[in-house]
Amino acid sequence: MALADRHLNLGRDEHSGEVLARGGDLEAHSILQRTGFVPVVRLHETYHRLPVGLDAAEEQPLAIRAVARLRAVSYHVEADEAFDTETREPHYLPLGSQVAHLAEQIREATTSDEVSDVLTELTASHDGVLIALGEVLTAAASFYSDLGQAPDPHTAKRLQYLVEHRLSVIWSDLTHMRNDLADRHQDHPQRRACAAEVGPDEREASAVCACPPPPPRLATSPVAPPAAPAPAARPRH
Repeated sequence: MALADRHLNLGRDEHSGEVLARGGDLEAHSILQRTGFVPVVRLHETYHRLPVGLDAAEEQPLAIRAVARLRAVSYHVEADEAFDTETREPHYLPLGSQVAHLAEQIREATTSDEVSDVLTELTASHDGVLIALGEVLTAAASFYSDLGQAPDPHTAKRLQYLVEHRLSVIWSDLTHMRNDLADRHQDHPQRRACAAEVGPDEREASAVCACPPPPPRLATSPVAPPAAPAPAARPRH
């Protein structure tokens, strides 16, 4: 991780008057978003701003809290004096990190039964992760349907479409895979549980097991969300 990724600037922009946060890595961006900031994705940069429609008295506690949360996990934050306090907050793993731990369990799995157990957490028909996600999207659709602005019914229908025609396909496919692995009872041919034993022909005296070194993990770059369509030009009179 580059040192620059641990550095952020958070303050009021002198031109727009908005409270902006620039810099940081994906973890910092997640902290900003959980504190109320909105990501702004441009061709050559991504930064964060506070939501529109807030007055200065509403913006200040959000900015102070963002600085406190970032510094609590050792980010270096240069902040306007109004937002620069000694406040700190304890850092807890968000729900997404707990779900992401399932990926680590699959990476370490040596048998089909182990991966089947992990996929069960995603696909369980009553309280699996995907079922819960569907309930969240359905609740959001219900909220939008009664919100009162012209685009809201379309947004509600779009959310319900995602539940019924996208999420349901993912759930169905993963359920079939989970069931297939549950029936196999197969050891992975290229993975094995570590017995913590070294053979007599091991050259390295410091070795504690005979397992080969793990393959390098490829870093993946997040896919930027699609840009919103440009607003239609106003007709000239």
